[in-house]
Amino acid sequence: MKRVMLLVLSCLWIESLLTVVRGEDPYLYFTWNVTYGTISPLGIPQQGIFINGQFPGPNINSTSNNNLVINVFNNLDEPFLFTWNGIQHRKNSWQDGVAGTNCPIPPGTNFTYRIQVKDQIGSYFYYPSTAMHRAAGGFGGLRVNSRLLIPVPYPDPEDEYTVLIGDWYTKSHTILRKLLDSGRSLGRPEGVLINGKTAKGDGKDEPLFTMKPAKTYKYRICNVGLKNSLNYRIQGHSMKLVEMEGSHVVQNMYDSLDVHVGECFSVLVTADKEPKDYYMVASTRFTKTVLIGKGIIRYTNGKGPASPDIPPAPVGWAWSLNQFHTFRWNLTASAARPNPQGSYKYGQINITRTIKLVNSVSKSNGKLRYALNGVSHVDPETPLKLAEYFGISDKVFKYDTIPDNPSPNIGNAVTVQPNVLNITHRNFIEIIFENPEKTIQSYHLDGYSFFVLGIEPGTWTPEKRKSYNLLDAVSRHTVHVFPKCWAAIMLTFDNAGMWNLRSDIAESRYLGQQLYISVLSPEHSLRDEYNMPDSNLLCGLVKNLPKPAPYS
Repeated sequence: MKRVMLLVLSCLWIESLLTVVRGEDPYLYFTWNVTYGTISPLGIPQQGIFINGQFPGPNINSTSNNNLVINVFNNLDEPFLFTWNGIQHRKNSWQDGVAGTNCPIPPGTNFTYRIQVKDQIGSYFYYPSTAMHRAAGGFGGLRVNSRLLIPVPYPDPEDEYTVLIGDWYTKSHTILRKLLDSGRSLGRPEGVLINGKTAKGDGKDEPLFTMKPAKTYKYRICNVGLKNSLNYRIQGHSMKLVEMEGSHVVQNMYDSLDVHVGECFSVLVTADKEPKDYYMVASTRFTKTVLIGKGIIRYTNGKGPASPDIPPAPVGWAWSLNQFHTFRWNLTASAARPNPQGSYKYGQINITRTIKLVNSVSKSNGKLRYALNGVSHVDPETPLKLAEYFGISDKVFKYDTIPDNPSPNIGNAVTVQPNVLNITHRNFIEIIFENPEKTIQSYHLDGYSFFVLGIEPGTWTPEKRKSYNLLDAVSRHTVHVFPKCWAAIMLTFDNAGMWNLRSDIAESRYLGQQLYISVLSPEHSLRDEYNMPDSNLLCGLVKNLPKPAPYS
């Protein structure tokens, strides 16, 4: 046994030495066992998804440029994938973990993700992208800390806490999926959870977090829910917003923050109040019935329970829109993404293409479908990226089946098929999201961050560009669109690959409100995109095809 241990230690020492000699960035290794288990977050036993026995899953605590090696063992009874919300995977959509790029991990097998987080300091999360698995758990926080060479624009906090808020259904993920497959809606959730639970207020609740008097703490807040925007607040405490989805922001103070589905904020909170317990609160927004989730924050020298008087949430989406207008990119902070000191003048770059995406909901063959520009996306058996890489895309999908500027009379007609946009590598694109519906939308783009130029009521016209923020719009990866409103973003498509643009509202995404963006490198060069990993899972039409010649 001693000889075996010495051999293992020697191998680890040699690997460490080689890493130093080659000058590689550090590697972090994880082994995740994904299983079912019984949970009762709202008092009703139901099937949950665990990672290494944990619900929610473990936090990933990394530093910019770290290499993450995550070996996932799927011990569920269904195919399964993880996606990494906000992590950009430079030149590497092979690790994106969505149905358009990856074959799902079959039950009883494993797959290893290899991700380099690059310079994207901030707060993110991961979650299951297959079926409706996200409704059962399998999600967790993902931090990317700053290297010592890149200072952050605030003092180091005493500690950092991940806060995962989200609406919750007591129905199992399989029942929710059957509802959608049968043509029905999910309906209303039954509650709101904070880190997988909600305080009962009976005096027996254990604290989620503790704070020492006079110390300042960093709270990383992400909405990992399925449907509802949530207002987050801490009883009696103000919050200083410092980071949003990988960007340092102007440090304004807030009593509460609207966190829409898929979004992540980082705030600083100082323990400067009477030493006792306090509630952190997450409550649904824009709903007739307000659902509330609570968690306890305890002062280490506290001597008293939290007050039952919960601070009220704001009313109406106009308040939320006004709050959005206060978010500004911190141009004076050193940061590696998208650039130091705000020298990237995005407002002075010529737009090469404008794409307007109009969401709709209607029936197709008697079943509920959601669409973008009249096309409701469906995932083919062969992932789109694999079909493209193996040169058989014409057998699986067509490019650009939707118009860049849809007719105002597009109506509720819907076509169910794969929805893939072809965008020229390194072009600077303007995308308009127009929401004519009565419910809020939230969109996420894998592989990129983009500048959110504006969100305004009404329909978009070119004249609306006069209202754009062309100086200090926040660079982020998620944008929400209020009812009867539009939102505009700009970005350079410099990251080759096949990337998913989706509604973060789970029901909308599952029933077709998503598309894929193909960004091809014309040189087929490793400078622009990595080769398909040898370990990549193959399925569908490419399963038995010879592998294409690698890029050089």
